[in-house]
Amino acid sequence: MRVLVVEDEEMLAAALAEGLRQEAFAVDVVYDGEAALERLAVNEYDVMVLDRDLPKVHGDVVCGRVAGSEAGVRILMLTVSTTVAERVAGLNLGADDYLAKPFAFAELVARIRALGRRARAATPPVLERAGLRLDPHLRETHRDGRYIALSRKEFAVLEELLRAQGAPVSAEMLLERVWDENIDPFTTIVRVTIRSLRRKLGDPGVVETVTGVGYRVR
Repeated sequence: MRVLVVEDEEMLAAALAEGLRQEAFAVDVVYDGEAALERLAVNEYDVMVLDRDLPKVHGDVVCGRVAGSEAGVRILMLTVSTTVAERVAGLNLGADDYLAKPFAFAELVARIRALGRRARAATPPVLERAGLRLDPHLRETHRDGRYIALSRKEFAVLEELLRAQGAPVSAEMLLERVWDENIDPFTTIVRVTIRSLRRKLGDPGVVETVTGVGYRVR
């Protein structure tokens, strides 16, 4: 899942990004509303974590523009206000969910995951195919009942492949959804991660290379 964090408090933004990356999200960070609109114009995100009080372009304006567009991104709005009137106003602007500061990080993650499920076609909470069982919430992977310890990126790549339900996923799409915008587009990191993933999953192999297209779980 790819997330855009829009937060003008740089220390908080950095902490959120690091925590979300630990949860295997691909995260980009900007510090004002103008930069958020620029990122949204060129990148596809599943969820935007949007602080309401932003410089340059207010969070309300960002929310309204995104909600009025064809972008599929879901909006989780953050604010220091706890009044019902403020929450209702934010939701009326087009936000999909609302979280008051300060908040528990675990709740933030749960809300992002819930919004991410709404941003995509419906998929079961636990992904299963070819003897593989992946639980995105517990961050656990099993093959034929055997637990498999995966790195965050290996887990995220396998999750994308399983969500595709047998359709091939290109290396470019994996780069976009698993890594962030700072990744070198000419990197071999996808191929390296796939090789490591195959080794950990063991034989017989279930991650197939579709020549000229990408990768899939058979």
